[in-house]
Amino acid sequence: MSSPRAASRHPPGGGASRLAKPARRRPLLNACLRSSPGCLAWLALALCATQASAMSIRELRAIEQLQANGDLHAQYYLIGVMEGALEANAMAQRNGRKPLFCLQGRRLTPQTAASLYRAELLRNEGVYEADMPVELVMTNALSSSYRCAD
Repeated sequence: MSSPRAASRHPPGGGASRLAKPARRRPLLNACLRSSPGCLAWLALALCATQASAMSIRELRAIEQLQANGDLHAQYYLIGVMEGALEANAMAQRNGRKPLFCLQGRRLTPQTAASLYRAELLRNEGVYEADMPVELVMTNALSSSYRCAD
């Protein structure tokens, strides 16, 4: 039989043993912190990206058609998507990875975003489903319009 003192230290259900366990380690975070500061930035970006959802082709079309100034809102969104793709491509190059597209000194203007997006949809009509993200279309548009010479 156990003593009352032992019972008070270990309540039924093992509550004390659960409290005494060391905190779980986070191997991905620890490895990231040891490797480089760029890894931590990537991890932060990945966490932010999982919180935000990308706009689908269907949602962008609805904004264009149903909202007042919808075409203007859609154009601003496409500009942001294009700038995001450009920055992601530049970051990949800075980290030593192969770029998805190469501008080779050419500058893209805000007006380029909508024309690139629409040209990609026309060039691959029937390939993109309405629930696919606009970001996919824009990245593919940049990749096919500004191919890298290998």
